[in-house]
Formats: sequence, structure tokens, C-alpha cells
Amino acid sequence: MLKRVYIEITNVCNLSCAFCPGTRRDGAFMAPADFARVLRRLKGVTEHIYLHVMGEPLLHPELPALLALAAEDRFNVYVTTNGTLLGERGAALLAAPAVRKVSVSLHSMEGNGVGALTDYLEAVWDFAARASAAGIICALRLWNLGGAEERNGEILSFLEDKLGAHPLSLPQPRRGSWRLGERLYLEQAEKFDWPDLGAAEQDTRFCLALRDQAAVLVDGTVVPCCLDHEGDIPLGNIFDTPMEEILAAPRARALYDGFSRGKPSEALCRRCGFAQRFG
Repeated sequence: MLKRVYIEITNVCNLSCAFCPGTRRDGAFMAPADFARVLRRLKGVTEHIYLHVMGEPLLHPELPALLALAAEDRFNVYVTTNGTLLGERGAALLAAPAVRKVSVSLHSMEGNGVGALTDYLEAVWDFAARASAAGIICALRLWNLGGAEERNGEILSFLEDKLGAHPLSLPQPRRGSWRLGERLYLEQAEKFDWPDLGAAEQDTRFCLALRDQAAVLVDGTVVPCCLDHEGDIPLGNIFDTPMEEILAAPRARALYDGFSRGKPSEALCRRCGFAQRFG
């Protein structure tokens, strides 16, 4: 069993964020019938699916249908969004019994030429309040420490006005997380370098790819983790091959065993900044 599998229901996004490498793959949206096929192949592999790799999931025109399919198959759904569409599409998340958590990347506002953030933050805050009432966890992310941090002051000031206290003075249930209210958290983390085959090798030794997680791209390609934004490590296609067979195939086993020995088998993994967090 994997703790989670990421499903890229679309690789299309409405922003061009400073921290995101984007993708050169053709833009696409996963059809509900294909999403249902992915879910069938993930039964017995995981109970938790994350709608996230590239793209903005709230752009998917048939998002309510996808969430209904996940509920029918008893999957827990976690959504990562830039938050810009919560005002018009957030109701679909709130109405979906499968949704457990929504993570809003507030650092998405870097590099997009957005003026004042008041309207954006008010919409996010309104959604967070409704999510809490609906029993859904909402995490507000600032994953840009050590990076530009150009809008962090404005965001933290907004939260302080809403809370009556600086958010970083509130209780921390764990490192990098502050409890802002019932089922509402602020999460901060260091900016990281996305893996890229053109980058220099780093001293990568270990990763949780294929131990805790795997990802399915919009065309069905299975990759080891949610950071393989170009599908540089294709392990198989879930539309053609059962997930268990993909994970047991030679390339997947070599990747898993390489991390066990502290010697990553894949060039992309040796060029991943995020993996530095694992030591």
C-alpha cells in the first residue's frame, strides 16, 4: 500500500508562478471515464488520492463528476490549488463527501503581476471558513522561505487582521505548521529546486518515491512522484497495465532499491532539490 497517489486531472494552469517549472507537455484534461479507470487500478494500492502534479485542478470542467467517482470508490481526496478559482469552484469541493483537505498555495501570487491581494485573500478566507464548517481541513501554504517571499508580509498582515494575533505566534501542532482555527492551518516551508535533467547532480541519497507515493499523469503515465513534471521517469501506463505490475517492474524496483542503498538509480532523482529534505 502507498500512503498516497497523485492524479493529474489536468496539466493546464491559469497562472505562471515564479516557483513552478511548468511543463512542455500538451495541455489536456482527464475524462471522467479515464479517471474512473485510474481509480479502479488504484484500489488496493492506496486509499488516498491527491489531485495535483502540474495544472490547476479547479480548472477541470467536470470536477464535480470526478469527485463523485472518488466518493463512489471510497477514496479520500486531497486537493492542491492556487486558490484563484475558489470563489467560483469552491462549492464543488465543499459539496463533495470525498474531499478531506484543500491546500491553497498562497505563494502562487509571486511572479504573476497581481496587484493588491485583498480580493484574492478574502475569497480564500471565506472558503476556509466554509470548509471548516463542512469538516474539511484547509492548509494555507507559504512554501517560499529563502526565495522571493515578495508577498509574504502582505499575506501575514491579512491573516493577523483576521485572527487578532500574528499567525506565527499561534500554537504549532508540528514544525512548519500553525493552527489558525478549527481545521485551518498555515504551513511554511523552504523553497526548493525542482528536479531537472539539465541541472547539476546533488548529493541525493534517499526519497519516499514509491515508498509513500507515486503519481499518475494526465495521459495515464505512472511516475515515481509529484515532482516529475515532464514524465522523465515513465514506469508504465496505468491504462494499459495494472498498478501492481508497474510497481513491480524492473525500473520501479531499481529506483526503490537504489534509494535503499543511498544510490539513486535515476538521473532525475540525483538532480532533485526537494529530496535534500530527507538527508
